[in-house]
Amino acid sequence: MSQLWIATGNKGKLSEFKSLLHDLNLEIHSQTELKNYFSPKETGSSFEENARIKAKALRTRISDAWVLAEDSGLEVPALNNLPGIHSARYAGDNARDEENVAKLLKMLKIRAPQQREAVFKAALIAIAPSGEEHIFESQFEGKISEKVRPGQGFGYDVCFIPNGEDKTLSELGVAYKNKHSHRALVIRQFKDFLQNQL
Repeated sequence: MSQLWIATGNKGKLSEFKSLLHDLNLEIHSQTELKNYFSPKETGSSFEENARIKAKALRTRISDAWVLAEDSGLEVPALNNLPGIHSARYAGDNARDEENVAKLLKMLKIRAPQQREAVFKAALIAIAPSGEEHIFESQFEGKISEKVRPGQGFGYDVCFIPNGEDKTLSELGVAYKNKHSHRALVIRQFKDFLQNQL
């Protein structure tokens, strides 16, 4: 059975990957299983660059299997596309999801309460056992709610309302997210590609 190693320490993200790739003949692992593995600093200026940094770092430890890294975040045009690549640390380096969301809602209220358009973007870098690199990208458009509306999910799911819906991603639930989200779309692209490789 082929192995796939995912460069993430985020449990929510890992469970999305496992759920979306469960029917492939793959043994899925994450960086958390490696002893003394430290995530690299994400110094890129785009989601693609940060995904590549994470994939290459994991590749130095795993050379005989597929290695995959994804970087994604939320861009709000009214806030100069912030939080963007800083989505996971918008309110500070060790910020919790709740703190990042609170800062986003506060900044929108101050700067552009009427301009709530937003887009989730994702970039995925997959490195084949041969060392060949493959890039996949997607986006998911919507708007930011005026207050937190919890349910299932993590990150900005509690305040992101997809276009055509009147509930947040959290309220819509995991099944909806696994079908429509930016990460679901980019993983599906990778899955379609990988099915022809295995």
